Amino acid sequence: MGSRQPKQLLLAFFGEHVVDDATGPIRASVLITVLEGAGVAAPATRATLDRLVRSGLLVRSRSGRETLFSLTEHGVAVLREATYRVRGPRPFDPQGSGWTLVTFSIPEGQRMLRHRLRSTLTWEGFAPIRDGLWLAPGEVDLAGSLEPLRQDLAPHAVVAFHARELAGFPIGESVRAAWDIEAIRREHLAFIDIWDDPAATTTASSALTVRTMLVADWLALLRADPRLPAEFMDAQWPANRSVETYRRMHRRLAEASSAEFAELVTARPAVSRRSGPAGRPSAPSPTRSAAARPR
Repeated sequence: MGSRQPKQLLLAFFGEHVVDDATGPIRASVLITVLEGAGVAAPATRATLDRLVRSGLLVRSRSGRETLFSLTEHGVAVLREATYRVRGPRPFDPQGSGWTLVTFSIPEGQRMLRHRLRSTLTWEGFAPIRDGLWLAPGEVDLAGSLEPLRQDLAPHAVVAFHARELAGFPIGESVRAAWDIEAIRREHLAFIDIWDDPAATTTASSALTVRTMLVADWLALLRADPRLPAEFMDAQWPANRSVETYRRMHRRLAEASSAEFAELVTARPAVSRRSGPAGRPSAPSPTRSAAARPR
């Protein structure tokens, strides 16, 4: 699997701990602490938070000397759209039968919107098969997927169809041209290799950081696997092993990481504390996590 990017880790953190709970704004120091455990330096985390604010996923506020971040309505919609597949029982199975086709037209001047649309389509399993024509297995709930973009898309900017394969016109070659099936297999095997080892719980001193890394890797795997029909796979296809590995590790981390999250978001450094740059209070140390305790 590729290296974990700060954006992936932050979205994993907000998707796991914030989107479904009334936790209130999250202090920047908490986010910096969690990502530092995953090897991301504080300046990279701050820069990524700035980009997420500019993209409309987060909003920034202040409380005294603390900078706080909250999900916007758009950010909540984006993360909730991903939640069903992240937590679903069969995340690598096609949604229904047949194929969904999409074509779209977005003006050259709206590059950010085009990027967001392509990113959404990729998450839903689409890949381009011809210029301007994207294909996904099954019956994709495109209306739900595009809801966060609805107010920015012009009427009829996206046109979609549900189709089935016709006799004499096999779709196999188009599928193999659109998706590198062996590359998808390698993504699954890399995920299993990292997270099937019980020692993975100690890759960071904080259970909360390890859980954030796990979910970030899971999101990357879900994005890489378009949920192709079984006839394109062999008997050794590793998707089921990936699901079992993810759930087992998630259960192992859940109690300690949830307790650690609760401690971090409720702790408030003393006002008189002046240590650190510009008197910025430091976040509580996560080293008490159960992930770091001898087993």
